[in-house]
Amino acid sequence: MLEVPNRLHHRKKIMIVLIGVLVIFSALAGRLVYLAAWCAEYYAAQAQELHERERSIKAARGRILDRNGVVLADNKTVCTVSVIYSQIQDPERVVSVLSEELSLPREYVAKQVGKFSSREKIKSNVSKSIGDRIREYDLAGVKVDEDYKRYYPYQELASKVLGFTGGDNQGILGLEVKYEQFLQGTPGLILTVTDAKGIEIEAAGERRVEPKNGLDLTISMDANIQAYATMLAKQVCESKEAEGVSILVMNPQNGEIYACVDIPEYNLNEPFALSEEAQSLDSKAKQELLNGIWRNRCISDTYEPGSTFKIITASAGLEDGCITPSSVFFCPGSIKVDDRIIRCHKRTGHGSQDFTHCMMNSCNPALISVGLRLGVDKYLQYFEQFGLKDKTGIDLPGEAGTIMHSKENMGNVELATVAFGQSFQVTPIQLLTTVSSLINGGRRITPHFGLHTSDETDAVIDTFAYPERDGIVSEETSATLRGILEKVVSEGSGRNGQVAGFRVGGKTATSQTLPRGSGRYISSFIGFAPADDPQVIAIAIIHTPKGIYYGGQVAAPVIRQLYENILPYLGIEGYNQ
Repeated sequence: MLEVPNRLHHRKKIMIVLIGVLVIFSALAGRLVYLAAWCAEYYAAQAQELHERERSIKAARGRILDRNGVVLADNKTVCTVSVIYSQIQDPERVVSVLSEELSLPREYVAKQVGKFSSREKIKSNVSKSIGDRIREYDLAGVKVDEDYKRYYPYQELASKVLGFTGGDNQGILGLEVKYEQFLQGTPGLILTVTDAKGIEIEAAGERRVEPKNGLDLTISMDANIQAYATMLAKQVCESKEAEGVSILVMNPQNGEIYACVDIPEYNLNEPFALSEEAQSLDSKAKQELLNGIWRNRCISDTYEPGSTFKIITASAGLEDGCITPSSVFFCPGSIKVDDRIIRCHKRTGHGSQDFTHCMMNSCNPALISVGLRLGVDKYLQYFEQFGLKDKTGIDLPGEAGTIMHSKENMGNVELATVAFGQSFQVTPIQLLTTVSSLINGGRRITPHFGLHTSDETDAVIDTFAYPERDGIVSEETSATLRGILEKVVSEGSGRNGQVAGFRVGGKTATSQTLPRGSGRYISSFIGFAPADDPQVIAIAIIHTPKGIYYGGQVAAPVIRQLYENILPYLGIEGYNQ
């Protein structure tokens, strides 16, 4: 009686299991169709990625060229030697050859060769001749890929402007890092196919994704002017046993920098080289020493400008109308400001003189009087109007800002000292830029190096533009200032800056470094030519010269020698030509 229900029950179970199996197989079949039809490309790519090995091909870094096409930073072909563990057939032979050819300890090479990795680098920046020699051994699992290393054909020339690159060929300092996005290029790839054990399948060959080289950068620097300015800087540094010498040469009309020298400089091809004495220092001390070697005082250091800053005070007084070139001042040898007596460099005084002669004689009491006539509020207003509170915006990293009294802390005594260039600090590039803006008709220009980038066909890709600001001073004030500064050179304290056949304007300075009374001085001279239509302006700064330290006797002759050579070279005509 119970047999029929049991049979029905078993049949139902079988049907349920059968239906379940059919559903599962249907789902699997559907999934298989889905993977084969709709996901084929994805999984093919995944399989290819699993069996492909890639090695990067570095892009050639863009060159840096001077304004005449002279190559200042180039590339040298080198090699990177690496090994692939799964492909090595004779480890002992590989270790022996690589340790010998690469001059590396056998233990180090053996350790690298024994690492179970897709690719292990043994050494980079290997000379091409050694790389080619290693290729000739035809060692399984050893890869020699060509690479690029930055090379500077002129070694020390413009080292603190160009900067250098690291082991990965990326910019670290100077223009190399500032224009990294244009110079670096895009790396390529070498793709090879391997089996499940990671052995390359020779029949599959290799695929290459070619690198895209970086763009060349053309800069405003003139290698000839830079080289000559460097030679002069070295000469005066040696003869005066100075701590350093800085020279900047610029076009005051557009801000293009022709030369930027800061002695001592360093070899760009060996930027981390230190003296034997320095080798015993700890890593922190070594890095601090290197930072000092690499530092560009023209851009990154401030100093008390001294009497060259009288150009700014004179411009403010002339623009304000509180003085004219014929305004008369009396110099008894000192001036009392509040409770402070401030002396002139000529202790016996200059007596009665017009303002033009005050500038020619670099008279401190006269310039202090101009500052006091303006007052703190107005003086600071002109300080800001001339652009001295802002950075210049030069296209080099690490520019320092002006260090100036706050309005709240500036009384008559502080105003008096600022008026003749003391108790505050500016960078050389800031001072040169400001003076350029005052003598070029009143346009605040941006000092710069970058002109344009170009590709391998020399086609210009990017042309760089820089901001200018009008109305710094009036054309009339600018012309008057040029006339006064020409008198400073032709008849005044800047006589040693005269250049035969050319009209030169300028101003000397001798400032004492802190602390006062240390006997350490900074000698400087700013000069521009032609005086009536400035096409070039330069500043020479000698840090702590021994013996005679007056700017008119130490720095002015440097600019004179510079101009005697570069004015004809630049095609600037003199008055007797």
